[in-house]
Amino acid sequence: MSQVLDIRKLLKSVVAYKSSDLHLVSGSEPQIRIDGKLVALNLPVLDGKMIEEMSYALLTEKQKNDFEEYNELDYAVELPNIGRFRANYYKTMGNIACAFRIIPTDIPSLDQLNAKSIFKEMIKREKGLILITGPTGSGKSTTLAAMLNEINITEPKHIITVEEPVEFVHKNKKSLFSQREVGPDTASFSESLKRALRQDPDIILIGEMRDRETIEAAMTAAETGHLVFGTLHTNSAPQTINRIVDVFAGDEQPQIRAQLSTSLVAVVSQVLLPRIGGGRVAVQEIMITNPAIANLVREDKVHQIYSAMQLNQSATGMTTQTQELMDNLGKNTITKESAMQYSNKPDELIRMMENL
Repeated sequence: MSQVLDIRKLLKSVVAYKSSDLHLVSGSEPQIRIDGKLVALNLPVLDGKMIEEMSYALLTEKQKNDFEEYNELDYAVELPNIGRFRANYYKTMGNIACAFRIIPTDIPSLDQLNAKSIFKEMIKREKGLILITGPTGSGKSTTLAAMLNEINITEPKHIITVEEPVEFVHKNKKSLFSQREVGPDTASFSESLKRALRQDPDIILIGEMRDRETIEAAMTAAETGHLVFGTLHTNSAPQTINRIVDVFAGDEQPQIRAQLSTSLVAVVSQVLLPRIGGGRVAVQEIMITNPAIANLVREDKVHQIYSAMQLNQSATGMTTQTQELMDNLGKNTITKESAMQYSNKPDELIRMMENL
């Protein structure tokens, strides 16, 4: 029975069904995620041996050895005539399990994503820190790829990306890309960031700012004349700022707040909601650091940032998640139930919906 299922055919079905993910877990049929919801394929129930046979077919000897040593493996794979995927192998109850996420080989433009005009203004900055935040599977990588793609078609810049694994593969247009993968190309995010400053970059993308060393190196790069893009698993701009500051010891925090107040360009917090009629729609809260917000960061008044984001928005380009949810409700692209489910401020959303 283990030969009935071919991993390449399963990954082909991910593409055919326009799904985002494939899950292989012992005791279940293969399952795919369509518009955010898991759907079981009408195929045999898998066991650990079947999954091992299928999944090992994609690995190099080194990857197999790494997985067997650590019981964890992240990598990206491109299969001719099928597509490119980010893969994670792990163990559950002693059996191997796998999650594959499709990575579009055609990188979307900001216009194709219907991104607001402020995105094209952000990427023209010469230096500073731009953070795209949100939960896993919220489209952060796609938004970042579109922003770098916009730079690639308009500016002659040297762009270094540090990822685990490399997801979107950029072809050099006007810009020059050096894409580095943690593991095969560099020891760690923080180590590669230290080295990156000697590689004459204009722009640096950090796949994930997950520890103090990486955050520190990113802020240093942003302060020293580089435009730095990064991601965090936070849900709003205030939460993002607090997360960064809280990584540091108490006596260091005033200095970190001062650094952030001068280096932080923008925080875009996004979620993907099911679209009425199929597909998904990105809802983005946008904070742009202006003098008022920089002062709130420096003075440790982060709780006041949300109110500052609501002022003079036509000039600042800022927007809140509640406003974006209301905008999508007005266009009938999402349901009220979805809006409530994904809202960061449900009480505020309820009040605004009552005034419709």
